[in-house]
Amino acid sequence: MDKKLRQLEEEQRRLAAEIDKNNRRINPDSSSDSWKGSLLEFFIGLLLLGGGLFWVFQSVRVTTAWGSYFYRIGGWGVPNGVIIIPLLIGIIMLFMMKRKIFGWIVTSIGVLAILLSIMNSVSFHFVSQSLFSYILMFGFVAVGAALVIKALFTKH
Repeated sequence: MDKKLRQLEEEQRRLAAEIDKNNRRINPDSSSDSWKGSLLEFFIGLLLLGGGLFWVFQSVRVTTAWGSYFYRIGGWGVPNGVIIIPLLIGIIMLFMMKRKIFGWIVTSIGVLAILLSIMNSVSFHFVSQSLFSYILMFGFVAVGAALVIKALFTKH
């Protein structure tokens, strides 16, 4: 009796494997179901990531003190108005010189110095919130990034 039971179980496993193999031959794109699931994971992850980043960016206040501080070059403090001088010299060179390449170089250096001065004076501050808000905020970012990465790097 025990032998017959084992034979029936083995026959059932063999038939189940054969049916599964036939289903894969008949319906070869059955893997599209997993592809659709990973596409859904990707978009849900994108929504969570975007929502979390939006929340983080809304919780940061940006302040600047560009007009009241000096721009430091080494140990020498430069007043912010002096930073504009290379830009003005470059513009004058553009109108005065026949070969304008030097004027464009000096003008570009002046614009770059102004942009660096502004970026150097910017500071970021988180607004006061509860710990629960911070956990949710960064949790959305982490879970969203994980789902996006999982959907992008999983073989289908």
